[in-house]
Amino acid sequence: MKYAVLSHCWDGPKNEVQYPEMVALTNMDAVARDKIRQRRGYLKIRKSCELALKDGMDWLWVDTCCIDKRSSAELSEAINSMYMWYANSDRCYAFLHDTDASALPTSPEDKFTEFNGWPKWFSRGWTLQELVAPRNVQFLNQNWQHIGDKQSCAPALSTITRISTDVLNKGLGETRPSVAQIMSWAANRKTTLEEDRAYSILGLLGVHMPILYGEGKNAFLRLQLEVIRTVNDQSIFAWGWTKEYGWSISFLADNPSQFQDCSTIEKMDHDKFHRLLGKSLSKRALRRVVFAEERNRTFAATNDGIHMWLPLRLHQRSADSELFSVTLACYDAQNGSEAITIFMEKRNSTYSRYFRVPLAADDEGRQPIKLHSVLLPYRGSIHRKVRGPLSPRNRSQAQISMSEIEADDVIIIVLGPLGSGKSNVG
Repeated sequence: MKYAVLSHCWDGPKNEVQYPEMVALTNMDAVARDKIRQRRGYLKIRKSCELALKDGMDWLWVDTCCIDKRSSAELSEAINSMYMWYANSDRCYAFLHDTDASALPTSPEDKFTEFNGWPKWFSRGWTLQELVAPRNVQFLNQNWQHIGDKQSCAPALSTITRISTDVLNKGLGETRPSVAQIMSWAANRKTTLEEDRAYSILGLLGVHMPILYGEGKNAFLRLQLEVIRTVNDQSIFAWGWTKEYGWSISFLADNPSQFQDCSTIEKMDHDKFHRLLGKSLSKRALRRVVFAEERNRTFAATNDGIHMWLPLRLHQRSADSELFSVTLACYDAQNGSEAITIFMEKRNSTYSRYFRVPLAADDEGRQPIKLHSVLLPYRGSIHRKVRGPLSPRNRSQAQISMSEIEADDVIIIVLGPLGSGKSNVG
């Protein structure tokens, strides 16, 4: 049995044809049926069917009308299975509704400014797995004319998506990109619902989890915890590794955008990591690391944090805090083979992520690397709603720093009478 799938950007609800309407179509009166057939969504289904028939397919699957979203169980199954449905398809039709060009663009265009310079299809969260999973992706313009395929257009697609041509040509199974690299592909993509930023990349990361719409940012936290339970890849902690200032309570990211700088990060195998550590550890210390390899290469998420062993180097110590650099078992393939270094601060036995760039002064009188057992917090600001002096939970907080302001924060400015000293920002 051969089947094709349609990959597209959803139109407004009134323009798409969804499952209940498709099932009821044959029982409708002629007037109602004709109204549905005039929708842009119906045209997409009909045109896709014509292509599938022409290409010798037996079936066509379209997400708008093939999933009964009234059933939470069916929706959850579909989301958790969708990557494999696309991967097992014989053909995927990628419909770019907003371009009439005869070829895929090779450079950003002003008319697509809203979508980072490329057709909208390349900016949506769900279309990421729809590009990576299928072996055969055929691109169509708004006139349903063929304008390229995944293999022949791999260089242009790599420029647009920052996905390597190796992954585009060979797939995830043969190339095995790092967790951080996969997250980076989703960094600039948007979804209508916040939870879908996590749900849309489940298959790319090879994990499954319950679908709970309404959980907001917690979906991406759950996704990372599920990844930690499934794979051993320290690149999941490399997000923001080039950031020059700031700090975070959580060692896990709030959303895929924080992996923006990770598109060339590769996982480092254990032998290579041990050789690298050997440059900084004494022979005796290195032997301890190698002998305890099982302990060193696993980490576990608990209700109190992520427990793991990490090679730390002390950089600064004050009366109530210590600043460490952390050597992760991953590297930036674009700039050499040295391991990625992040920083963290220990204050009152609690660790927090600290953002800064390595400095030349770090090498002056530096301390040796030592293996430490650490418990990394991951809850962070998931449940934080209101912060600053207007917060009902903490009105004594005088201010928050610029580095703490997040992209989705709403800034409230309260102006009191001139000279009253009662003006405030929340």
